[in-house]
Amino acid sequence: MRGQRRSRGSRGVTAAALAVAVLVPLGALAGCDSADEPGTGASSAERRPSPSPTPTWDTSPASIAALGDSITRGFDACTVLADCPEVSWATGSDAKVRSLASRLLGAKSGTTRSWNHAKSGARIAELPAQMTRAVAEKPELVTVMVGANDACRDTVSHMTSVADFRSSFETSMKKLREGLPRTQVYVSSVPDLKRLWSEGRTNPLGKQIWKLGICQSMLGDPDVMDAAATQRRDTVQDRVVAYNKVLKDVCAKDRHCRYDGGAVFDFRFTGDQLSQWDWFHPSRNGQQRLAEIAYRNITAKEPPA
Repeated sequence: MRGQRRSRGSRGVTAAALAVAVLVPLGALAGCDSADEPGTGASSAERRPSPSPTPTWDTSPASIAALGDSITRGFDACTVLADCPEVSWATGSDAKVRSLASRLLGAKSGTTRSWNHAKSGARIAELPAQMTRAVAEKPELVTVMVGANDACRDTVSHMTSVADFRSSFETSMKKLREGLPRTQVYVSSVPDLKRLWSEGRTNPLGKQIWKLGICQSMLGDPDVMDAAATQRRDTVQDRVVAYNKVLKDVCAKDRHCRYDGGAVFDFRFTGDQLSQWDWFHPSRNGQQRLAEIAYRNITAKEPPA
């Protein structure tokens, strides 16, 4: 059974508070200060501390829906060419990974009050449909990690345009708000694909696996360093940076959305955080690090800089 938590929205002004707001200025104009403390010139109402505003961001949501691609599905983290959702950074149950759901909700509730709607191979064009499925669960937090597949294409020319990327993300947010006006959204930045190339190219096995067709826009011909190859990689990197700017800008327009501040993009991962089967997807260790980043940013009182 999944209980619906009471809304944390700000309450309306009571009639009594409204009366005080109106009568205090009138009393001051009439010189009615007999109830004031000697020499203070301030009424008791004026001395009363103002109530603290209800915080916009809840650091302890009670349910989670995860959206995105193969990273959130734990692809190639447990065995070759297979999803392994139990080690997902967002909703997994693996005790070593300690997913975001298990950290926020506890080990038991993390499995009953979280949903993983991510899909291996998904690009951002599929995010609106995933969001629709998430809305049906009525989660208090939605996590989004998507965009790597939009940049990782067979050729640079096939990468998702920045305009289309923005349109899909804005549509996804609109679908969420139409169904769940107050549900929070945590948006992870797209990982640094150029660092992936620089780390993985030192591993002979990894380079052989990349030849099978993994992210050729960035990882194709990993040892070629001529001007064309360098330009190709820089173009992919620039596109990832542009995607992250879209995620940041669109999220900033929603008071219940928090972008990770580029934390995933900036993470200095090594081979230990990469799958031993494809040197592309996160390993168990990598999934653990993603969970740590998300938990730290979601539970912080202030959003990442």
